[in-house]
Amino acid sequence: MPYRPVRFSRRQVIRGLLATTAFGAATKLTSGCAPANEAADGGDASDVVIGFIYVGPKDDFGYNQAHAEGAQAMAAVAGIKIVEEASVPETSAVLETMRSMIEIDGATVLFPTSFGYFDPYILELAAEFPDVQFFHAGGLYQEGVHPENVGSYFGYIDEAQYVAGIVAAHMSQSGQLGFVAAKPVPQVLRNINSFTLGAKSVNPEITTQVIFTGDWALPVKEAEATNSMVDQGIDVVTCHVDSPKVVIETAEKRGIFSSGYHANQSPLAPQGYLTGAEWDWSSIYTSLGEQFVAGKTLMAGDIPHLLRGGLSDNFCKLSPYGPVVSEAAQADAEA
Repeated sequence: MPYRPVRFSRRQVIRGLLATTAFGAATKLTSGCAPANEAADGGDASDVVIGFIYVGPKDDFGYNQAHAEGAQAMAAVAGIKIVEEASVPETSAVLETMRSMIEIDGATVLFPTSFGYFDPYILELAAEFPDVQFFHAGGLYQEGVHPENVGSYFGYIDEAQYVAGIVAAHMSQSGQLGFVAAKPVPQVLRNINSFTLGAKSVNPEITTQVIFTGDWALPVKEAEATNSMVDQGIDVVTCHVDSPKVVIETAEKRGIFSSGYHANQSPLAPQGYLTGAEWDWSSIYTSLGEQFVAGKTLMAGDIPHLLRGGLSDNFCKLSPYGPVVSEAAQADAEA
């Protein structure tokens, strides 16, 4: 049988070492990790420790980057210390990460940001650690059903998609738009419909072709879908996948316009990027961080278990307009 190396995360190694010391081994940790009641990485012992967990890399120009940028904004709040772990799959691996953040880092608030972390993983840990607050990005929380230390937050980003559709219609010469989507779930369908309705408010005859790739991160299929659309005469493309990077870069290479999603992808398409529907987690996370420092909790009823909002509530925003966007398009989008 061929040798296969076993890889362990930093947290798994530290937990193993801590377990060893519990049985009398004189192990000295040099990783900079401190017990839960002490400061680590230069933080103050009185800081509120908050853990963020991402399903993909923090620099994916998409879903995870939007949350990571929000986490960094929260870190600027006095009295907050952030711990993070990226590329954690929606499996029991997230249980290990959450438990380690609580037991090793001393986290009292967790933001496991991926949709699939909720059931059973967040629910299991929330029951085990009733004094820790768990905030999930999604719409799965049910009052009276789920634990009091679990909350849900999400935004009506389809409002921003509607405005992006207005810009797309102004810039399209062919009257054909493209939408690369992961799965036909409600949030994705809302975005497709909103983008299309925004475009039709400018040109009632405009059409949107949708191609579903089948999952949230399939770069090859995303590139194939974008190329197929260009070949059919589509001249503006947008998407709802975890990382729009491939879609935006492919559109730029093929010489068509693109509209982003999740985060600002304009650096990927300096010529053809129009605008995009972005999450504004920096605003929401900063507000929550200030509430944590003030001692507010879900359990005490100080923080609502369901947090929702749209453009006017700073849950989402429009990406800056690209240089090719006409004044007429901008005026119509901001009307």
